[in-house]
Amino acid sequence: MSLDIRIRHIAEPDWSDIVALEAGAYADHALSEGRPALESRARPSPDTCFVLDCERRTVGYVLALPYPRFRYPDLTRIEEGRFASRNLHLHDLVIAAGFRGRGLAKQLLGRLTATAGAKRYEHISLIAVAGGASFWSARGYRAHQEVALPKSYGPEAVYMSKEVK
Repeated sequence: MSLDIRIRHIAEPDWSDIVALEAGAYADHALSEGRPALESRARPSPDTCFVLDCERRTVGYVLALPYPRFRYPDLTRIEEGRFASRNLHLHDLVIAAGFRGRGLAKQLLGRLTATAGAKRYEHISLIAVAGGASFWSARGYRAHQEVALPKSYGPEAVYMSKEVK
């Protein structure tokens, strides 16, 4: 049986679902940011932020914004302004717990990567948190241990990046 899956840009009514998904994914790790911060991560680049609907229910999202390479958003602050950068920082990708393991993250990441290529970004960076580095390594992202991260990202946080091809 195939699922009815749709990836689309974020609309204003989606924010309640995004906030709930984010809290469910990160509250146990003390990484939850809240709605104002999440919205501020999407505002600079709405064309690189998506929700994933499955069976007419929002079950995932990705927030990505231009950010200088080897730099990253401060989790304790709201983003103000926009960077002119050829690096796209994947700030957050979440799939609802009950929908993981179905290839939905791969589809969402594929859409983001295709969009990054079409918009001529050179790299996609991210910070793997809560032990997620192996997930990202399996998708071609390389760890940059030399990039120091603040404690707000958690003890297992690793800055990673991948060239856009």
